Amino acid sequence: MSTSIPNVPCASFAGETVSIRMSRTRLDALARAALNRAGALALLVLLSPVFLLVALAIRLDSKGPVFFVQKRGGLNGRAIDVFKFRSMYVQAPDAAATVRQARRGDPRVTRIGAFLRRTSLDELPQLLNVFNGTMALVGPRPHALSHDAHYGALIVNYGGRHAVKPGLTGWAQVNGLRGETETLDKMQARVDHDIWYVRHQSFALDLRILARSAHFVLGDQAAY
Repeated sequence: MSTSIPNVPCASFAGETVSIRMSRTRLDALARAALNRAGALALLVLLSPVFLLVALAIRLDSKGPVFFVQKRGGLNGRAIDVFKFRSMYVQAPDAAATVRQARRGDPRVTRIGAFLRRTSLDELPQLLNVFNGTMALVGPRPHALSHDAHYGALIVNYGGRHAVKPGLTGWAQVNGLRGETETLDKMQARVDHDIWYVRHQSFALDLRILARSAHFVLGDQAAY
């Protein structure tokens, strides 16, 4: 006696495949969200002594606040307040209105600020951004709003980097594309890497980028 195989429409298999993919995507998104929140909290607690030492060094080195807060482009291009340790001398209001990228030997950078920027310690307060949900551990680095407007008019795919939350580190950074972008080609290369990340983002890729980022924390000559 033969057993017949039910004639199941191919569309049902296609639907199941899409459902499985969507489930995996949701699980991946949940895992990444958990990594961001738990990772930021753990690092804030673990690095609290470093925060205190850096804050003390900044106050002893120059006058001004410990933290520097700047409006930058976040998810979907919305402005967010991004926290950093202050690494420059306090500028007059008119000078602060114009955002210029830091250059090698920049006279605006304080003595302790040069060390903080070289070791990326000035970025540590952005763990607060990750914890409050305005940033992620991994994603395109947030740019000043004036830079978003400037490069958005020059680079066709620039806005695509805002499809995800900005990150503390990113695919562009671990591929050597950090520091000053004094030419349009350099910014284009950074944007291309950011868009690649947006298209390939995953929990596994985030772990890979975080692991590679540790190599660049100390002695990165591109940071100043």
